[in-house]
Amino acid sequence: MRRELACAARSLRRRPAAAFLGWSIPEALPAALSGLAIARAVDDGFLAGEPLTGLAWLGALLAACGIGALGARQVYRRLGELVEPFRDQLVRHVVGGALRRGSAGHPEDGAVARLTHQVEIVRDTYAGIIVVLRGFVVTVLGALAGLASLAPGILLLVVPPFLLGLGLFAVTLNLAAARQRAYVESDERLSVVAGRVIAGARDIAGCGGQDHARALTAGPIARQAAAERALAKVAALRTLCFAVGGWGPLLALLLGGPWLAGQGLTTGAILGGLTYVLTGLQPALGALVHGLGGGGLRFVVTLARILDTSAAAPTPPRSTPESDGYAVSLRGLTFRYGPHSEPVLRDLTLDLPEGEYLAVVGASGAGKSTLAGLLCGMLEPQHGTVTRLPAGMRVLIPQEAYVFSDTVRANLCYLRPDAIDAELLTAARAVGAADLVARLGGLTGHVTPAELSAGERQLLALTRAYLAGAPLVVLDEATCHLDPVAERHAEAAFAARGGTLVVIAHRMSSALRARRVLVLDGSTAVAGTHDTLVATSPLYRELLGHWHAGADQTQPAS
Repeated sequence: MRRELACAARSLRRRPAAAFLGWSIPEALPAALSGLAIARAVDDGFLAGEPLTGLAWLGALLAACGIGALGARQVYRRLGELVEPFRDQLVRHVVGGALRRGSAGHPEDGAVARLTHQVEIVRDTYAGIIVVLRGFVVTVLGALAGLASLAPGILLLVVPPFLLGLGLFAVTLNLAAARQRAYVESDERLSVVAGRVIAGARDIAGCGGQDHARALTAGPIARQAAAERALAKVAALRTLCFAVGGWGPLLALLLGGPWLAGQGLTTGAILGGLTYVLTGLQPALGALVHGLGGGGLRFVVTLARILDTSAAAPTPPRSTPESDGYAVSLRGLTFRYGPHSEPVLRDLTLDLPEGEYLAVVGASGAGKSTLAGLLCGMLEPQHGTVTRLPAGMRVLIPQEAYVFSDTVRANLCYLRPDAIDAELLTAARAVGAADLVARLGGLTGHVTPAELSAGERQLLALTRAYLAGAPLVVLDEATCHLDPVAERHAEAAFAARGGTLVVIAHRMSSALRARRVLVLDGSTAVAGTHDTLVATSPLYRELLGHWHAGADQTQPAS
């Protein structure tokens, strides 16, 4: 369970979580004031012949409920900011695991069920857990604080059975988790079998295989039904726990009424205690038992299933040690997409010393973007080794640059949250994005991705990467939507910045600016300077010739 909770905690964003908790405080006010207001209304108001005083106390309780409703409204408005990032994290995890298994030649039958069904279960139950735990803590603390201020003696009667019921519920969680796990596994298996039968429905009907199809699905259906019945028995145990912890305090308070009266407690104080039990402790425990006992178990077990299955995806043996400095090396590297496909890169050996400026050229499909993914840890080789930098020391900018709806500042400092405005503006000027930033309204201007061109999105992404300060920058056709002048400006900025620069070239002009060039043709690789490759590589000469021809055609006629 610790792993599942840690996975959920990693998706929490500090600011939405703080706002969520902050707005929970006003919601505790009705729980803390309810019994006290009832007691004062009875003792100091109605029984004392002062109905206006009694009504005033009830009005105060009504006002507290209004404040609590405002807090609850704000809490639910911020719930999505906590839940949706967690769902996105799970989708990436499931898809990544399925792709790894598929690339390694292993079937991934349960991926669809995990993506379309189990991820949604985890998302919904995660939201439910947040709401239930917050409500339980807020209500119980408010009720206990109110009881302590009203009549501490009542605590001696209601707290022990309340804690007993809570403890019994905690004891049943392990059994319930095992039953829930069996249900999830049976559900996944039934989804796989049913999908295969439905996909072959036409052949089954044409060949008269209905009996065989029924036999295939009968076992999984029976196992899922048995798992459902086992869950129902656990639900009965939860009901018993609630009876002890929810109704036990009420029974103890009623039976102890004469003793409380003998201790000098007033009628209003006893009614106030009943109010705290009936409107505070009992509903809070009921919500916790049914929320965690149902949705909570589904959350933990389903999430564990997702993490176990995706993480267990077999990967080929490999060794990817990290570099001591920021040099990168590839030794005997081979990579293919799928076990039966031809290698995209075959037996590639390459050294990128510190401060290297390398351009990678080749025809479409020659493996240029694959090499970028291998350098930055997005892909793993089937054979050979990649000695790469830690994640925080490398930046990959793909062809389709990512920006999001927020301020310009938030987009630029995404990889450097501590960057000051002067650094942001300096980075924008360096890569040629200063005019764009000004047009968007400066650093406080709003970025709407759909309103930006592909080139403008690339300028923002380039500025973000420049600001990150990573020793290794890989531009995977990251300037393809810029004009040649803007492309030259951006590449020159990264080259002058220091560190290692790898440019997956969109135009051959990038190769002319680099200190070294790697030529890929889908089966072999040749590296060298521009002059060396012109003399030794027919493919490089051919690429260079095509580029010169295209450049000549774009020149105006004389």
